[in-house]
Amino acid sequence: MDDAAVERVREVVRSIPPGETSTYGEVAARAGMPGRARMVGRILAEDGHDIPWHRVLRADGTCAKHVAQEQAARLRTEGILLVDGRLPRRP
Repeated sequence: MDDAAVERVREVVRSIPPGETSTYGEVAARAGMPGRARMVGRILAEDGHDIPWHRVLRADGTCAKHVAQEQAARLRTEGILLVDGRLPRRP
């Protein structure tokens, strides 16, 4: 994993406004790494503590299992409520 890719992912995640979310795949695409959603997850796990990692969800609208409670709590403080552990689908 090169430093430039890590910084692109970090910048994309920093740009997600409070009260909004993105998926790992969307972040990967915006960072110029289409199809590398798992790489985004790895980057956030290893180097995402100081950015709003909690705004990045799985493609099905759920939280990462190992941080689900903390992620849901952080999203809740921004007004994002999960229903049955999932982001409600937009109409």
